[in-house]
Amino acid sequence: MAETHVLFVEDDDVIREATQLALERQGFMVTAMPDGLLGLEAFRANRPDIALLDVMVPGLDGVSLCRRIRDESTVPVIMLSARADSIDVVLGLEAGADDYVTKPFDGAVLVARIRAVLRRFGHAGGGEAALQGQGPHGALLTFGDLEVDTEGMEVRKGGVPVALTPTEMRLLLEFSSAPGTVLSRDKLLERVWDYGWGGDTRVVDVHVQRLRTKIGQDRIETVRGFGYKLKA
Repeated sequence: MAETHVLFVEDDDVIREATQLALERQGFMVTAMPDGLLGLEAFRANRPDIALLDVMVPGLDGVSLCRRIRDESTVPVIMLSARADSIDVVLGLEAGADDYVTKPFDGAVLVARIRAVLRRFGHAGGGEAALQGQGPHGALLTFGDLEVDTEGMEVRKGGVPVALTPTEMRLLLEFSSAPGTVLSRDKLLERVWDYGWGGDTRVVDVHVQRLRTKIGQDRIETVRGFGYKLKA
């Protein structure tokens, strides 16, 4: 299998070099850049399998860089933020990031999060790998004007194709596999984000909101104190 290529954008020299070395020891190929503009150039030149972006970098900040990457690709993005309660976490997720890790981080935790993201993206040596094997084989699920093709991994609303990121698609597949059933945030973290440990439920909330903007605000209902459900 080809090496997994990680684009790592971090302006702190010590963190950048130490993290690059740690990832390379785990078998990753790493392109490390000190600012966002160089990071964008490296992304376009190399098309990595995953992007690891610090929020606060010069030239082009991590959130803006994530947005630029998302405009061009569905490659998974993990944001790095210095504070767990920072608004930057939410801004990064709203810009299209799939997950985030709080600094300072343990190298083993970072590697585990990278591998978890790659697993749910169906990574097999390519950054644009398609989702496969989700939902009933060959099923076309219909919810009002929303159609979910679980074999072709396509979504249409009113007959018009809807572009979803792989994380958004996995989230929708979880909802569509059990319409009308309330799914807790913890359950969604486990099933979609592959968390075998407690995670920040803001990741779920932001992705649900992003999904709502694409398939209809009233399609996914919030059940206060419990979670979310797809209206059948």
